Amino acid sequence: MEPLAVAPFKVFLVEDSPLLRSRLQALLTSIPGIRVVGFAASADQAIGEILLAKPDAVVLDLHLEQGNGFDVMKALRSRAPAVQVYVLTNFPSEPHRRKAESLGARGFFDKSGEFEKLGATLAAAAA
Repeated sequence: MEPLAVAPFKVFLVEDSPLLRSRLQALLTSIPGIRVVGFAASADQAIGEILLAKPDAVVLDLHLEQGNGFDVMKALRSRAPAVQVYVLTNFPSEPHRRKAESLGARGFFDKSGEFEKLGATLAAAAA
Protein backbone atom coordinates (compact mmCIF):
# COMPACT_ATOMS: atom_id res chain seq x y z
CA MET A 1 0.00 0.00 0.00
CA GLU A 2 1.36 3.44 -0.96
CA PRO A 3 1.56 6.12 1.73
CA LEU A 4 -1.01 8.89 1.51
CA ALA A 5 0.25 12.06 -0.07
CA VAL A 6 0.32 14.92 2.39
CA ALA A 7 -0.83 18.28 1.08
CA PRO A 8 1.89 20.93 1.24
CA PHE A 9 1.76 23.67 3.84
CA LYS A 10 1.18 26.72 1.64
CA VAL A 11 2.93 29.97 2.59
CA PHE A 12 2.43 33.42 1.06
CA LEU A 13 5.16 36.08 1.43
CA VAL A 14 4.39 39.77 1.93
CA GLU A 15 7.72 41.58 1.68
CA ASP A 16 8.70 44.66 -0.33
CA SER A 17 12.46 43.92 -0.49
CA PRO A 18 13.20 41.65 -3.48
CA LEU A 19 16.45 40.50 -1.82
CA LEU A 20 14.77 39.51 1.42
CA ARG A 21 11.83 37.95 -0.44
CA SER A 22 14.29 35.80 -2.38
CA ARG A 23 16.10 34.82 0.81
CA LEU A 24 12.81 33.91 2.50
CA GLN A 25 11.69 31.85 -0.47
CA ALA A 26 15.00 29.95 -0.47
CA LEU A 27 14.70 29.26 3.26
CA LEU A 28 11.09 28.11 3.08
CA THR A 29 11.42 25.93 -0.02
CA SER A 30 14.30 24.12 1.69
CA ILE A 31 11.87 22.93 4.40
CA PRO A 32 10.11 19.66 3.54
CA GLY A 33 6.36 20.07 3.21
CA ILE A 34 6.35 23.84 2.63
CA ARG A 35 5.41 25.43 -0.68
CA VAL A 36 5.55 29.18 -1.34
CA VAL A 37 2.37 30.03 -3.25
CA GLY A 38 2.87 33.73 -3.93
CA PHE A 39 4.20 37.05 -2.85
CA ALA A 40 3.24 40.70 -2.73
CA ALA A 41 4.98 43.99 -1.93
CA SER A 42 1.98 46.17 -1.00
CA ALA A 43 -0.99 45.80 1.33
CA ASP A 44 -3.72 45.93 -1.34
CA GLN A 45 -1.90 43.46 -3.59
CA ALA A 46 -1.28 41.16 -0.62
CA ILE A 47 -4.91 41.08 0.50
CA GLY A 48 -6.23 40.28 -2.97
CA GLU A 49 -3.63 37.65 -3.78
CA ILE A 50 -3.83 35.96 -0.36
CA LEU A 51 -7.59 35.58 -0.76
CA LEU A 52 -7.02 33.96 -4.17
CA ALA A 53 -4.09 31.72 -3.13
CA LYS A 54 -5.76 30.48 0.08
CA PRO A 55 -2.46 29.83 1.91
CA ASP A 56 -2.16 28.14 5.27
CA ALA A 57 0.21 30.87 6.48
CA VAL A 58 1.48 34.34 5.60
CA VAL A 59 4.91 35.74 6.41
CA LEU A 60 4.25 39.45 6.73
CA ASP A 61 6.48 42.52 6.85
CA LEU A 62 4.99 45.51 8.67
CA HIS A 63 6.40 48.23 6.40
CA LEU A 64 5.39 47.81 2.75
CA GLU A 65 5.60 49.77 -0.52
CA GLN A 66 2.00 50.86 0.03
CA GLY A 67 0.03 50.34 3.21
CA ASN A 68 1.37 48.25 6.05
CA GLY A 69 1.19 44.81 7.55
CA PHE A 70 -1.41 45.86 10.09
CA ASP A 71 -3.76 46.72 7.20
CA VAL A 72 -3.23 43.22 5.83
CA MET A 73 -3.83 41.60 9.21
CA LYS A 74 -7.07 43.53 9.74
CA ALA A 75 -8.40 42.44 6.34
CA LEU A 76 -7.40 38.81 6.85
CA ARG A 77 -8.93 38.68 10.32
CA SER A 78 -12.35 39.38 8.84
CA ARG A 79 -12.00 37.76 5.40
CA ALA A 80 -9.67 34.77 5.95
CA PRO A 81 -9.49 34.13 9.70
CA ALA A 82 -8.00 30.63 9.36
CA VAL A 83 -4.79 31.95 7.77
CA GLN A 84 -1.88 31.89 10.21
CA VAL A 85 0.11 35.15 10.21
CA TYR A 86 3.79 35.36 11.15
CA VAL A 87 5.27 38.87 11.29
CA LEU A 88 8.90 39.35 10.21
CA THR A 89 10.02 42.95 10.73
CA ASN A 90 12.91 45.35 11.17
CA PHE A 91 10.76 47.16 13.76
CA PRO A 92 10.38 44.63 16.61
CA SER A 93 9.28 47.17 19.24
CA GLU A 94 6.99 46.04 22.03
CA PRO A 95 4.08 48.26 20.83
CA HIS A 96 4.33 46.70 17.34
CA ARG A 97 4.44 43.22 18.88
CA ARG A 98 1.37 43.88 21.04
CA LYS A 99 -0.59 45.31 18.10
CA ALA A 100 0.34 42.34 15.88
CA GLU A 101 -0.67 39.88 18.58
CA SER A 102 -3.97 41.73 19.14
CA LEU A 103 -4.65 41.28 15.41
CA GLY A 104 -3.99 37.53 15.63
CA ALA A 105 -0.30 37.09 14.73
CA ARG A 106 0.91 33.59 15.60
CA GLY A 107 4.52 34.75 15.75
CA PHE A 108 6.56 37.97 15.72
CA PHE A 109 10.17 37.85 14.51
CA ASP A 110 13.02 40.36 14.19
CA LYS A 111 14.59 40.30 10.70
CA SER A 112 18.02 41.04 12.11
CA GLY A 113 18.24 38.05 14.42
CA GLU A 114 15.32 35.65 14.16
CA PHE A 115 15.25 34.62 10.50
CA GLU A 116 16.13 30.99 11.29
CA LYS A 117 13.69 30.95 14.22
CA LEU A 118 10.91 31.88 11.78
CA GLY A 119 11.96 28.96 9.56
CA ALA A 120 11.89 26.55 12.51
CA THR A 121 8.46 27.84 13.58
CA LEU A 122 7.04 27.34 10.08
CA ALA A 123 8.64 23.89 9.81
CA ALA A 124 6.86 22.92 13.04
CA ALA A 125 3.57 24.37 11.75
CA ALA A 126 3.94 22.39 8.51
CA ALA A 127 4.69 19.10 10.30
